[in-house]
Amino acid sequence: MRVGRRQFLHLAAGAAALPAASRLARAQTYPSRPVRCLIAYTPGGGTDIFVRLVGQSLPARLGQPFIIENRPGAASNIATEAVVRAPADGYTLLGTDSAAAINATLYANLGFDFVRDIAIVAMARGPLVLAVHPSVPAKTVPELIAYAKKNPGKINFGSSGVGSSLHMAGELFKVMADIELVHVPYRGAAPALTDFLGGQVQLMFIGLPPSGEHIRAGRLRALAVTTSIRWKTLPDISPLADFVPGYDVDQWWGIGVRKSTPASVIERLNTEMNAILSDSQVQARVADLGGTVFAGSTADLETFVAADTEKWAKVVKLSGVKSE
Repeated sequence: MRVGRRQFLHLAAGAAALPAASRLARAQTYPSRPVRCLIAYTPGGGTDIFVRLVGQSLPARLGQPFIIENRPGAASNIATEAVVRAPADGYTLLGTDSAAAINATLYANLGFDFVRDIAIVAMARGPLVLAVHPSVPAKTVPELIAYAKKNPGKINFGSSGVGSSLHMAGELFKVMADIELVHVPYRGAAPALTDFLGGQVQLMFIGLPPSGEHIRAGRLRALAVTTSIRWKTLPDISPLADFVPGYDVDQWWGIGVRKSTPASVIERLNTEMNAILSDSQVQARVADLGGTVFAGSTADLETFVAADTEKWAKVVKLSGVKSE
C-alpha cells in the first residue's frame, strides 16, 4: 500500500508526539503508585525527623502511600546518587540537608552535580549554636576570640565528621575570626556531644535539639547563633555576625527530586508539601527542631541552594579541608 506524502508527514508527526503525550499523561495522573523517599541519614536526626513530619500527611494529599527508607553513608552521597540514577518520574525522592551543598566542592569525583541534578521541593531552616564547655573562661564571643588568640591550637572543637555542617561552620569561624582551633571529627553528632559534655572538646557548633536541654541546665554555655538574625527559640542569644561581621550559616533540611522530573510533578510536590508545612502544628514541631519553615516556590528554593553551595565552595577552598 502506497502512502501519500501528506499522509506520511501526518503519521510521522503523530508518532513524534507520542512520547511527549505519554509523559504528559503520566504527569497528569501522578502519583498512581506509592512514592518512596531515600533519607541520606540514619533515623532520629534532623533530616529524618523533618522528612517523617512532612511524610505523615502526604498520603492523604497525594492519595498514595509514602514509603521512607534510610540510606545513610558517604556523608549523604550514597542516597543522593541513588536518587539521581532513579527514573525522573517523581516516585523516588531524597531526604537531604545542608551537607549536600558542602559536598559539591568537598568531593572531587561525585557521580552527580547536586545543584544541576536535584530540585528541592520542601525545606526548613535554622541556626546552629556556638557553644563552649563551662571550663572555657570565655562568656562572650569577643572573649572567646581573645582567649583563642592567646592559646593558639589549644581549643578543640568537635563535629559530626569531616565536611559536616558542624565542621564547616567551625572552619568558617576560624577563617573569619583569624583564630586557630583544632578540629576533632566524630562519627556523628551524638558521640561528639558526649565528649563535649565531658570536656574532651571545648567548643562545638551544634544544633538546638541535642544541645538545648544542656544549655538550659548550664552544662554548656551558648555564646551565639550562626544565623545573621536573632532566633525566636533563643531570643537572648546574639547572632555571631554581631561580633564577626558577615558570618551567616543556615542549617537546612530538605526533600528533593530529580530536576529532570516533569515540571508539573515537581510543582505538585512543592504545592502539597508547602500546604503541609503551613499547618501550625507542623510549624511548632519544626520549631522544636530549632528551625522554621521555608515555604518557597521551587525557584526560591533553587536560588537558596545555589547560593549556599557557592558560599561553601569558597569556605572549603579557603580552609583547605579535604574529604576523608
